[in-house]
Amino acid sequence: MGTALTLHQIQMNNLLRKLDLTSLRLFVAVCQEKNIARAAEREFIAPSSVSRRIAEIEAIIGLPVIQRQSRGITVTPAGMTVLRYAEMVLSNIEALGAELSQHFIGAKGNIRLVANLSSIVQFLPEDIAAFQRLYPEIGIDIEEQDSEEVLRSVEERGADFGICNDIQGAAQFEHLPYRSDRLALMVPEGHALERADQVSLQQILKESFVGLRSGSALTHLLAQEAAKCGAELQVNIRVSSLDALCRMVHAGLGVAVVPAQVGELYTQTLKVRLIPIAEKWAVRKIIVVFKSREHLTASASTLVDFLTQQG
Repeated sequence: MGTALTLHQIQMNNLLRKLDLTSLRLFVAVCQEKNIARAAEREFIAPSSVSRRIAEIEAIIGLPVIQRQSRGITVTPAGMTVLRYAEMVLSNIEALGAELSQHFIGAKGNIRLVANLSSIVQFLPEDIAAFQRLYPEIGIDIEEQDSEEVLRSVEERGADFGICNDIQGAAQFEHLPYRSDRLALMVPEGHALERADQVSLQQILKESFVGLRSGSALTHLLAQEAAKCGAELQVNIRVSSLDALCRMVHAGLGVAVVPAQVGELYTQTLKVRLIPIAEKWAVRKIIVVFKSREHLTASASTLVDFLTQQG
């Protein structure tokens, strides 16, 4: 019994080490054509080479797989077993090749994307949804970060690429334009400016503001522009989200500068008014940043191309 088991193990090891895909492919061709010469012609190989491959399979398994006849071949019972598994193996290899090609062309894979709050709230949901309708087998992990944090994540390779405002430090990366957004002043109903057609920063420097946390690009921008006017904004409340910012204005706790598209979402549900800011600084560029194109995966490159065509 032990000897029979050992011989079986030896035979299995021979199968694993010696059976190759080319031999299996040629054997399948012979079985399908019922003729060695026709199989050789189909596979662009000499009939003698096909015969040698068949002989090698028979030597490895220790049983005949075909019987040669004057007008072709017939497949033996052992050959039918080999044929069944050979077709399965070749089919799996073809499926593997097809799936790998999807990775290669960027139609399959996983992407880690970091993006600032403004892009996540205003643009990314619709853009990502449209992208995944085209590429349903690409998984996308999106993490919200401040624009400065986005640059750090891209620098440290914690993300495939990032989306942020065009802030200081972005120039060290490869970057492409994604979108632009216009800032507006949000005031509560009844505010003295609620019917104004537009405002400037100089007009609102004396207001009490609700602001985002200190690390946000919007906070930096407002502080920078106020400094140019020789002033400092009076920020009495700071919050971590645009939703909270708008609700604070609704409650009468101050005014706020918000992306206009975000503000428009709340004008129908909250008691707030939105007033355009008529100054150049109030139009911001949002960019896609990455270390280099050659370091992007195929799927990440596909998403970068898609997003940068949406603006």
